[in-house]
Amino acid sequence: MPEPVIVDIPHKLGRDAARARIAGGVGKIGSMFPGGGTVDERWEGDTLHFTVTALGQSVASRLEIHDAHVHAEVDLPPMLALFAGKIREKLMQEAPKLLK
Repeated sequence: MPEPVIVDIPHKLGRDAARARIAGGVGKIGSMFPGGGTVDERWEGDTLHFTVTALGQSVASRLEIHDAHVHAEVDLPPMLALFAGKIREKLMQEAPKLLK
C-alpha cells in the first residue's frame, strides 16, 4: 500500500474556529482530487474522517484539527498513488482556503 499523502496546514484561528470553518467547507474537498466527486464525512471529536470518490476509487482521508495547525492524511489507492505529488501540491494550495 502506498504511503499516505501528509500535509500540515498552519492557522491562527484556534481549534474551535478552525473546526467550524472546515465543517463549513468540507464539500469543496472533493474538487482537490482528480475526478473528485461525492464526499462522505463523519466527525470523531476534532478529527474529520471523510471519503472522496475519485476516478472510480474511494480515497479515505483524515483532518485532525489542532490549535495552530490542521494535520491532513490522505490514503491513496494504488491507482491514484501516481497522482500523490499533484494531490499534495493541490492540498498545500487549496486547503488553507478552507480556513479563511
